[in-house]
Amino acid sequence: MKKVVLLILIFSIALSLTTEAKEKLAQTGMQFLSVSTDSRAAGMGEAVSTLNLKSTSLFFNPAAMANLGALFDVTFSQVGWIADIKINSFSAAFSPANGMYGVFGITVTSIDYGEIEGTMVWSNPQGYIDTEILKPSALAVGLGYARALSDKFSIGGQVRMVKEYLGKSVVPIGETGDYKVKKNLANAVAFDFGTLYKTGFKSLTIGMNIRNFSNEITYEDEGFQLPLTFKIGISMNLVDLMDQEKYKAHELYLSIDAIHPRSHSEQLNVGMEYGFLKTFYARFGYMYNYDEYGITYGFGITKFGVSFDYSYTPFKTFDNVQRITARYSF
Repeated sequence: MKKVVLLILIFSIALSLTTEAKEKLAQTGMQFLSVSTDSRAAGMGEAVSTLNLKSTSLFFNPAAMANLGALFDVTFSQVGWIADIKINSFSAAFSPANGMYGVFGITVTSIDYGEIEGTMVWSNPQGYIDTEILKPSALAVGLGYARALSDKFSIGGQVRMVKEYLGKSVVPIGETGDYKVKKNLANAVAFDFGTLYKTGFKSLTIGMNIRNFSNEITYEDEGFQLPLTFKIGISMNLVDLMDQEKYKAHELYLSIDAIHPRSHSEQLNVGMEYGFLKTFYARFGYMYNYDEYGITYGFGITKFGVSFDYSYTPFKTFDNVQRITARYSF
């Protein structure tokens, strides 16, 4: 009975969130926090709120890290994002005493926006002069923790320090005619939280998570919010519904996430992953109600604790995005 009540509650919340469609544009900053860096997740259309991504679960649903299944996990990812933006991420997780004390994790994400030629207004025929080459960047560093409260229910959270550097600018000092050089920085503290519930029916799992919860950030005279996102997801290995002995070498996960973002109308992610002998994986995803992309693809290989994953996301206007992830667990 408790399972039924919980399921009804969860999907009632999801329904209430997805029935209200409002135009929500340009309401948040630091949008790099919304970019998925993990190749497995991207290949499945980012529908991974209920899947065990080991240490990279901290980027999606921290509660899933409680199912680490290893003493230590370390992951590196690289993303060739749009407009030649380069994103690198690192995550690590440690589970002492087989998870008796929970699982501890760390994440680091760095963004290189490339180079921009700086200028300022000037009283010459061109109307401006060059200042310097600007190199804007961003960095997010997080500490996370997850714990299985029972064999079915897990919780997890993460706190992150976020910083964005937008280069230098030359600004006048009052009416004296003098100028000063100013660094343009924005800082924030963000919180992520998630839960994971194994229903007990086969591998059916339900999860919820809230990401990028923070106070309003003030930059100059303007205030903005981080890209707060609420997700609810469900997944299952469909092979559980078949002859276990006949198809024991196969896996076929179906995962669905309903998303309520602060800066966009409601979205839906659907992902599938086929695995053979727990070694070779093929992935497909569909992301509904996104402006630039909808279909995603990916594949991976895992052996002796080492994994390599790749994903490809076609874009409509911008260059297509590719991600590469390497992981080691023991």
